[in-house]
Amino acid sequence: MKIKYIQKTTLIDYPGKIACTIFLYGCTFRCKFCYNPELVLKEVTPDIPEQEILDFLEKRREYLQAVCFTGGEPCLSLDKEFLKKIRDMKYLIKIDTNGSLPDKLKEFISAGFVDFVSMDLKSSFEKYSEIADCDVNIEDIKKSIKTISEDLRDYEFRTTIIEKVHTEEEFEKMMKEIKELIGGKMKRFVLQGFKNKGEMISDEYNNTEDTKKAYLNKLKDIAEDYAEKVKVRW
Repeated sequence: MKIKYIQKTTLIDYPGKIACTIFLYGCTFRCKFCYNPELVLKEVTPDIPEQEILDFLEKRREYLQAVCFTGGEPCLSLDKEFLKKIRDMKYLIKIDTNGSLPDKLKEFISAGFVDFVSMDLKSSFEKYSEIADCDVNIEDIKKSIKTISEDLRDYEFRTTIIEKVHTEEEFEKMMKEIKELIGGKMKRFVLQGFKNKGEMISDEYNNTEDTKKAYLNKLKDIAEDYAEKVKVRW
């Protein structure tokens, strides 16, 4: 596996749980506004040994409840046997994914090693490749959405909102497509405000302003027709 960083404690990555977050290198997308270019482009740090992570988790069993995997796209290098070792410690496990590797995701879920999945929705299906800046297999995205909504009790879909990209019309089109695909409302949807941290994959977004909270709340009103719970993260 390509473990690059570990956030030893987080109160927000796994809803309602005290967790740690493990960052894995590599991604199938090249979203120009990605916050983590060091996990997508050139590797700039050595891998952390798996045993070092397992030793840390063993020591923290009394304090932590869950382990979150993110990236990049964690399913690129995440290992099922590693997940099993974490499950044997009685941790809850969460995966953040872009949904491009549905078979790997299905494998982890079917094995009983995943409790929560958070999937990024980039845009309407028509614009997916444009936003991800690569050739996206939309059928893979749809398979992941179906697997998550049908096979898991706890999940969320989320979108990082950029005002010039996610117009109200584009946003509602995306939400309608998901509702039609899963045959009803999503359990949980999160609107994340874009923050210009100046360390993105493309210079194209260097002058893009942070998404306004008022705009997120406007989209929240739309999202409530398509999700049972809607949260704004700003």
